[in-house]
Amino acid sequence: MQREVDVIVIGGGPVGENVADRARAAGLEVVLVEHELVGGECSFWACIPSKTLLRSAAALRAARRVPGASEAVTGNLDVASVLRRRDEWVSNWDDEGAAEWLRSVGVDLERGHGRLSGPRRVDVDRADGSRITLVARHAVVVSTGSDPVIPPIPGLAEARPWTSREATSVQRPPARLAIIGGGVVAVEMATAFAGFGSEVTVLARSRLLGGMEDFAGERVEAGLAGLGATVRLGVQLERVERSGSGEVVLSLDDGTTVVADEVLVATGRRPRTDALGLETIGLVPGAWLTVDDTMLVADGGVNGAEPGDWLYAVGDVTHRALLTHQGKYQARAAGDVIAARALARPLDTRPWGVHAATADHAAVPQVVFSEPECVAVGLTSAAAERDGRRIRLADVPMQSASGAGILADGYDGRARLVIDADLGTVIGATFVGQDVAELLQAATIAIVGEVPVDRLWHAVPAFPTMSEVWLRLLESLGRPEVAA
Repeated sequence: MQREVDVIVIGGGPVGENVADRARAAGLEVVLVEHELVGGECSFWACIPSKTLLRSAAALRAARRVPGASEAVTGNLDVASVLRRRDEWVSNWDDEGAAEWLRSVGVDLERGHGRLSGPRRVDVDRADGSRITLVARHAVVVSTGSDPVIPPIPGLAEARPWTSREATSVQRPPARLAIIGGGVVAVEMATAFAGFGSEVTVLARSRLLGGMEDFAGERVEAGLAGLGATVRLGVQLERVERSGSGEVVLSLDDGTTVVADEVLVATGRRPRTDALGLETIGLVPGAWLTVDDTMLVADGGVNGAEPGDWLYAVGDVTHRALLTHQGKYQARAAGDVIAARALARPLDTRPWGVHAATADHAAVPQVVFSEPECVAVGLTSAAAERDGRRIRLADVPMQSASGAGILADGYDGRARLVIDADLGTVIGATFVGQDVAELLQAATIAIVGEVPVDRLWHAVPAFPTMSEVWLRLLESLGRPEVAA
């Protein structure tokens, strides 16, 4: 069976859904191919379940930091209720609601494994054993996401380790959990399971949250210790074994061992492209897909097709920013680009143009829902210096904002702005502390808008709010001088 359509999207997570929606809204005929659950990793095994698992304990900790509320807290976290709420948020791993949404916007769903079989061609193997070949008039979009990496540590694969999927879909938290890695997944799951009362041990080769400012990882290390977790940095695993009784024994390079009931591997991701048929169009199976800012894949054509004139990639598979919100941003750009090219409409692919995913390079926001929260956007001070920029730093304690002290007794946090000294604009921002996530969008806007620091003095923060930290940051830089 063969069917010709305008656009084929392989992968039905939030990123693929956004491409399909934008292209369909322009009037194109779109088919989305998904072999698992529509809504993908984020909706069922990552962003949504992880944040619901984290929220209840964070709210409980917040209440205990405010006199009057703390006296009203008389019990411990009800883990069973937390898990029930998680189940509700993931619709008990049922995607009918997402599938219905696709139908409502006019996107056709093909359930099955999609695989490229040549330029503009996708073979879909359905669950019933049948196959349909889809042929794209205009574009094929790869939005297949990524998988966790299991490092080649002797015995680890045989020990049946958890990945993020097992951690976020847990039905009964283990008494003891060992976590390998020091990135976002590692620290968030350490925070969640420590909140459940599990005995958590984090094992990392270097510092925590290596992609952020140093002080972020240091504050999270202290925060995890405050939750009763053990954090061991600068260690490497030599071997992992699961005993006959079910215990996991992790042997470290310093001669010590860690014994746990489960081990979670959080050491990075790899592109889900190994079974995608990339070899049929001259690309390497299992590789990341390189794209330009319109999300066209480089060298994506064979047999006379122009390289990149029909094949797009969005989300994790591009390795630009492995974050759902950034993938959705790329998807909106790609969907609009595909529609504009198909319908011969004008394109604006200049930096910051409507058809260019420029923010991937300069303004990627990220929230780590750890204890304490860490948020960042743009460049760290170290990254800016590596980039050859002359910078100024604004550093203040978060508690210098009156709103922080009102939010919680004993509030402790830190804020930093990275300023391009030549341009006079913010190019990076980091906030660490309780409930700092909502401060991030203001920093993102300042970076995307290239707002001069001198103009930011006129963005008056309301008193007494957490946003007052912006005033303290500017004060640390000094008032702007009047030009002679």
